[in-house]
Amino acid sequence: MAKAHETTVSEPKKKPNRVLPIVLGVILIGGIIFGIKEYIYYGKHVDTDDAQIDADISPVVARVGGYVDSIYFQENTHVNKDQVLVTIDDRDYKVKLEQAQAAKTGASANINVGESQIYTNNANSAGARAQVESAAARLEKTNKDYLRYANLVKDGSVTQQQFDQAKADLDVAQATYHAAQDQYKAAQEQVGATKNELKVTNTGVSQKQVDVDYAKLQLSYTIIKAPSSGLASKKNVQIGQLVQAGQTLFSIVNDNSLYITANFKETQLDKIHNGQKVEIDVDAYPELKLTGSVYNFAPATGAKFSLLPPDNATGNFVKVVQRVPVKIKINGSKEDMDKLRPGMSVNVSVILKD
Repeated sequence: MAKAHETTVSEPKKKPNRVLPIVLGVILIGGIIFGIKEYIYYGKHVDTDDAQIDADISPVVARVGGYVDSIYFQENTHVNKDQVLVTIDDRDYKVKLEQAQAAKTGASANINVGESQIYTNNANSAGARAQVESAAARLEKTNKDYLRYANLVKDGSVTQQQFDQAKADLDVAQATYHAAQDQYKAAQEQVGATKNELKVTNTGVSQKQVDVDYAKLQLSYTIIKAPSSGLASKKNVQIGQLVQAGQTLFSIVNDNSLYITANFKETQLDKIHNGQKVEIDVDAYPELKLTGSVYNFAPATGAKFSLLPPDNATGNFVKVVQRVPVKIKINGSKEDMDKLRPGMSVNVSVILKD
């Protein structure tokens, strides 16, 4: 039996796949270029996305209690410094001021009485002094008469009765003189006592004036003014509401007080210095490009200012890279700054080298 001839068909040779190496090469080259660009970029920049816009916010607090009488602003509107925003019913405080003024008037009247009493006592003292001088003159005369009668009685020129009368007159003159001196001393002491009472009265008037000033101050606190210019927000007050002293009524975000608080890692701080230029990207406005400058550094890490700061002395120590708040000033036009709000998230990049 003849063998069948087998026909073998040769398969065509596969061409090598060159697409994959090309793709890998492109990816490799792209990765190298990207790595070089990142290396160059981070050699000149320090970035963080742990940053937000902050501002000076002034809480407005009621300094006296009472019922709210009027409100002169709307929430989230601009107010000017010293603009009257809220008034509290002031009738009670006006009554207290009138009471303090009446008490001061009464105390001032006591001063007039005291001054009149001093004038009277001075007059009485002058009269008592005149009586002393008169008694002294009478005493001197009766003493001379007594000495003359004493000499005359020896030779019988005068009777014993006349001599005894002269001695009696001398005793009366001496008693009158001593009484006049006592009265003069008492009058002087009365003048001094009245002057001391007047000093006490003056002190009382000064205290009443303090009460008047305090009542005026309390009355002025019923008119609540804006402490600064800015946007009034977080309104927590309504007409007719009873507010207490120390209660926060609303807050004002001050004009021209926006800045950025960027929390950089502690390992990045050695490259950052005051005055360095900063590029700012706002998450809410991707097209908005702002610049700023490093202003200062917080005195401690953010963790140290937290409610429960970490304490590594407990024995459970896990090293965590800490972040330090850095304040950054914003440079921008008024139109751009008006778009920003405290609390917005931003990305910041500190330029190390131009």
